[in-house]
Amino acid sequence: MHMTQLEINRKIIKPALVKFVASALARGQVAVLPTDTIYGLSCVADNRQAIRRVYRLKRRDFKKPLIILAASLAMVKKYAFVSRRQEEYLKKIYESARPTTVILRSRNLLPPELQGDFDGLAWRLPKNDFLIKILKIVRRPLVSTSFNLSGQPDLTDPRYLSDYFPVRQRPDLVVSSGRCRRRRPSRLIDLRNEEQPLILRK
Repeated sequence: MHMTQLEINRKIIKPALVKFVASALARGQVAVLPTDTIYGLSCVADNRQAIRRVYRLKRRDFKKPLIILAASLAMVKKYAFVSRRQEEYLKKIYESARPTTVILRSRNLLPPELQGDFDGLAWRLPKNDFLIKILKIVRRPLVSTSFNLSGQPDLTDPRYLSDYFPVRQRPDLVVSSGRCRRRRPSRLIDLRNEEQPLILRK
């Protein structure tokens, strides 16, 4: 399988490169992208075949849900139920510096694989400019899951991809911005009960 590898400078993001990556994702390809925390394995969140491929590449249990990235609260509200009270809570969360993932009730407009055995969808609005630009071009949410094999350490440098993934089981596209520092995973808050938000991961 042919795999395209690209390098970006996070400080100077070329529009042509953003359009190239967005186009690849829109066609159903699976890509490794830099995120707010570590490198993530991504695809468009409405392509069932691509989502299942992400699970297979990671050797991830299909019962485990995936995180979804959105460009805006409006995009989240299109696919998840968000009350006025939840929206105010979300605005406060996304104004903070800490990357935060929230669980909301689904409108069931996206493939069920995203939820696994879970009753809800996990959403994050990224603060990474590169991801935001891609989301705005694709105009669809993206799947994002840590770039590793399930149960193995996260890969902080895409150059070592070949040590983990066999040639026939690799993503279509890898976008590298260099080695990333190991960071804490995003904070995780369950907002399905708006009366009692539950912090699952601080």
